[in-house]
Amino acid sequence: MTNQTQPSHSDERLLLAIETSCDDTSVAVLKGMVVLSNVTYTQEMHAKWGGVVPEVASRAHLAKMVPTLEAALAEAEVKLTDIEAIAVTQGPGLLGSLLVGINMAKGLAQGLNIPLVGVHHMHAHMMAHFLQEKGKAAKPTPSYPFICLTVSGGHTQLLRVDGPLGIKVLGQTLDDAAGEAFDKSAKLLGLPYPGGPLIDRYAQMGHQEAFALPKPRIAGLDFSFSGLKTAIANLVAKESLADPDFKVNRVNDLCAVIQARIVQILVDKLLLAAKQEGLKTMALAGGVSANSGLRGAAKALEAQGFEVFIPPMSYCTDNAAMIGASAQSMVETKHFAALTMEAKPRWPFDEFWSQGETLSLL
Repeated sequence: MTNQTQPSHSDERLLLAIETSCDDTSVAVLKGMVVLSNVTYTQEMHAKWGGVVPEVASRAHLAKMVPTLEAALAEAEVKLTDIEAIAVTQGPGLLGSLLVGINMAKGLAQGLNIPLVGVHHMHAHMMAHFLQEKGKAAKPTPSYPFICLTVSGGHTQLLRVDGPLGIKVLGQTLDDAAGEAFDKSAKLLGLPYPGGPLIDRYAQMGHQEAFALPKPRIAGLDFSFSGLKTAIANLVAKESLADPDFKVNRVNDLCAVIQARIVQILVDKLLLAAKQEGLKTMALAGGVSANSGLRGAAKALEAQGFEVFIPPMSYCTDNAAMIGASAQSMVETKHFAALTMEAKPRWPFDEFWSQGETLSLL
């Protein structure tokens, strides 16, 4: 069963979006690409376990789903009956977490008799560039085509973006994602979870050339970070033999070296992709695009004649507004999901464009 009620034009459409792929419960209301509200509850209890505990996360989503929805509607100053389409993260993500958001979205779509859209989380990160703020002057957005480097805790990929629904994967990680490289490195240094932001903070007080780390030799536009993690572990183990307090005494330098190497890997591949495709417009997306080292290195490419777009901090990490941005482009082309759609914890980006059951054209 698929809802048939047609929404209004995209510039005026009121859409409600839900994001529960991991440990953030988020609900947003968009009018076209203008964000009327974007309310996010971040689960902080996972820090004591050193990582997200799936069962704990899904239970927290259950507890916060309705209050977050109510807060988003109130902030947007709209009623539930005003909403013309429902969007939700279908994958990838944690199965239990995804199901909380998906079941809420299905119930709302069926009860209101409005379209339902299942969104790919990584497509949403890319589409965050096109969000606009209520009551503010329109901000510049990337012009098609452009290269997008999407970097998050679980994914790292390079995309050629020719349009909202015209995307080609140029390269992706063969093992750990950049976000995992940051968090695993932080764990090796004894830093608490989530470690990525802490590495960024300490790196700003350290020296990038204090130690030598190898650069992975991966051909083409793919990435690999697992070898880097091993090199960091070996460095810490070796230096700790002479100084048992090495990790504590040199934490700033270690973080600076680690961050510089990860950023260099990412930016070198971004530059290679842009030159290979003959494009001068670049964009960053995903949680790791909040990293100050990466933002600075990417913006520095503008000196070489590139135009670089980086989303505001509020749209780098997981949020429902970006889910809404993705969905608005899909509703415009009537790519709706059936009420029988299932969660996709593992959802290769290429499969998102296969026009299969979850992207049935009505």
